[in-house]
Amino acid sequence: MIKTKPQTLIDDNKYCPGCGHGVINRLVAEVLEELGVADQTIGAVAVGCACLMIDTFGIDWIQAQHGRAAAVAAAIKRCRPDRTVLTYQGDGDALAIGFSETMYAAIRNENITVIFVNNTNFGMTGGQMAPTTLPGQKTTTSPHGRDCAVTGNPLKAIDMLKTLDIAYAARGAVTTAAEIAKTKRYIRNAFEAQLNGEGYSFVEVLSPCPTNWGMTPLAAKERVATTIQEYYPVGEFVKRGEKRHD
Repeated sequence: MIKTKPQTLIDDNKYCPGCGHGVINRLVAEVLEELGVADQTIGAVAVGCACLMIDTFGIDWIQAQHGRAAAVAAAIKRCRPDRTVLTYQGDGDALAIGFSETMYAAIRNENITVIFVNNTNFGMTGGQMAPTTLPGQKTTTSPHGRDCAVTGNPLKAIDMLKTLDIAYAARGAVTTAAEIAKTKRYIRNAFEAQLNGEGYSFVEVLSPCPTNWGMTPLAAKERVATTIQEYYPVGEFVKRGEKRHD
């Protein structure tokens, strides 16, 4: 069973009010326990809000350098193929400095599971523009809104992954009970792909970031359900046993 340290819930909860990370952490924990692999799971994190899991999420962890979690996870899996191996990363970590590691793990079809949290900014370090920041979105490094003529368009990781020979790719959200249930199913499917030895699995989760967006938790959740999901549609995009190329 995944256990937390014996502090109070308030002491353990390090995420900002309204942040989606807590729900996503819970979904990953439930899936690992339901699959019976929690005690044999190793996680890799790098830099960002994901690091806060290490104190409260009771599996073995290795902290990588910024952006390198996928490379570290691939090494763990090759050394210990009997273990279930995951990365838990934000959009800034996995798609900015870690873009090469993320994509090459997929290109090699490494048998790992990537949980990728997309809140359209660098969450922990001050709300800077990330590869996923939407057109016109204001951040601390794009105070007048993202200008795609200068920065290029937001990066859609799954569109790239769909062209590769991988096992599974899906995008979910944590906005409503129904969306949370779907996201949990996606996470379970991703880990099952790894357990079946099918290769690289990737689940992107759209998450609110009220603090850096300057919104209330309810307004941030509504923004995910409307504006962000319009740009990043949810669903399953690569499934086991199906043709993987468009």
